[in-house]
Order: sequence, then structure tokens, then C-alpha cells
Amino acid sequence: MSITARLDAVTAAVIARAQGGADGQAPAKLARALHYAVTPGGARIRPTILLSVAMACDEEWPALSDAAAVALELIHCASLVHDDLPCFDDADTRRGKPTVHKAFSEPLAVLTGDSLIVLAFDVLAEAAGSTPLRALNLIRVLSRRTGMPDGICAGQGWESEAQVNLSAYHRAKTGALFIAATQMGAIAAGHEAEPWEELGARIGEAFQVADDLRDALYDAATLGKPAGQDMIHSRPNAVAELGVQGAIRRLKDILGGAIASIPKCKGEAMLAEMVRRYAEQLTPVAPAFSQANARR
Repeated sequence: MSITARLDAVTAAVIARAQGGADGQAPAKLARALHYAVTPGGARIRPTILLSVAMACDEEWPALSDAAAVALELIHCASLVHDDLPCFDDADTRRGKPTVHKAFSEPLAVLTGDSLIVLAFDVLAEAAGSTPLRALNLIRVLSRRTGMPDGICAGQGWESEAQVNLSAYHRAKTGALFIAATQMGAIAAGHEAEPWEELGARIGEAFQVADDLRDALYDAATLGKPAGQDMIHSRPNAVAELGVQGAIRRLKDILGGAIASIPKCKGEAMLAEMVRRYAEQLTPVAPAFSQANARR
């Protein structure tokens, strides 16, 4: 089965988990908010990377890879719901539609994010089956990359500090779930997690630098969410530190290093091609920069 087909199955599973209260046995509004938070899905980049690594490590699809991809995407969706809250970004839109707190209320948005986090670990526990140790390792990696001091909670926490280590901030804020993606893919296929940390960290840093560039140079219509948030909230970012051209150079350097860091495996060439494709997608196109700069 292709990665695309597998992701379709992952997306359906994510939605099914989020609809758990639709039978009237749970609060209906919260059930609808959970469904709303995961549909329509974004690019599903993190589960794509996870499944790609699993396939590269083992030509047969490991049974736990689907559950791992579902759990990772649930955590990512939860982080978006929480990021958009008034206490953080106070965003009105996400993926081109009203954010969860705008559509359902702030209390329900908090509960939605919390519920998605809990659902993620329930998915992994439920899938343990005959490989409980492997499932436990998946839970360990995902919990570490979700909380403190190495996860997305730490990344959000950096924004409250007077002095910010940009590299540490990027590694936690964005890199953490990409590290989880590469390591969980390896674990699902029965491989060690540690050799896959650098690849995830580099891909995550590249995505954060690219996001900094998009936030600085594109408008809300293009992004599907509010633009210029780094400047508005005085957040640390690559454009402020390196300038536009410096950030672009940094992005290319990171992606080059990502390819070099891929561990030896059956699908090494396939993973290298995947990173190259992401590099093309991430690197801003010159005309977009010209139009964005003209509007600034």
C-alpha cells in the first residue's frame, strides 16, 4: 500500500477517535469540537515522515506504525488548538476556518486539546497487543517530545523567557514532534530510536525556519491563519535573527544536513528523496517574496 493510501487510513482513524462522543454517551459539544479540530486535516507531514521511516526500516508495514501515526497526529492537532488560544497566539483562523475557541468557546478549546492528548496515548496503549514493549517505547518517545523539558510544552514555555536560545526553542517548539516522527517510525519497525534523532531534529528545524519565513513574508489568505505573529508577539524567529536571505541560506544548510544524517537502512534512498521533495516545497519561491515585500 502506498504512503498516500496509508495516510488516508490514518486520517480516517484520527477522525474516528475524535468522534468518540457522537453516540450521546459523552458531551455532544465537546465531541463536535474534537471532530472539528482534526478535520479537514492539514498536510499530515509528521505521520507521513513516521510511516516513511517505518517503511524504510521494514518493507512490511509494521502493525504499530498506523497507531503511532494516529497518536502523533492527535498530539499535533492538540498543539494547534492550544497554540491558537487567547493566552498564546489569540488566533482567529486555522487551516482557513475559525479556530476551535472561536467556533466552540475557550473552555471547550482547552478541553479539546487536553482530550486529543489523552486520546493519543490511549491509541498506543490499545494497539500494544503482542508487542507491549514496543508500544511502551512509542509512548515513552511521544510523551518525552510532548512535555518538558524536551517537548512542545517546553517550546511554548520558551516564549515566556526574557532570554531565548533560538536553537533550543526551535528544537522544542517544532523539532520535537519531527524527532518523535522519525524515532517512532523506527521503533514501530523494531529498530532503535536513537540513530533517528538527528534526522528528525534537522527536519523540524527546517520546518520552523520555513514557518518563520512564511509568517514574515506571506499574508493571512496565503497561510490560512494570521500572519506576522512573530513580530506581534515579539517571538524569537530566524528572520529577525538572520534576515530573510540569511534564513533562506540556513534553511538550505539544514536540509542538506538532514539528508546526510539519514541512518543506513533499506529505504535510505527513498528517505533522501522525500527530504529533497520537502526542501523544494519549503523553500520560498522568489515571486512570492516580491509580492509579499511589496505589501509590507
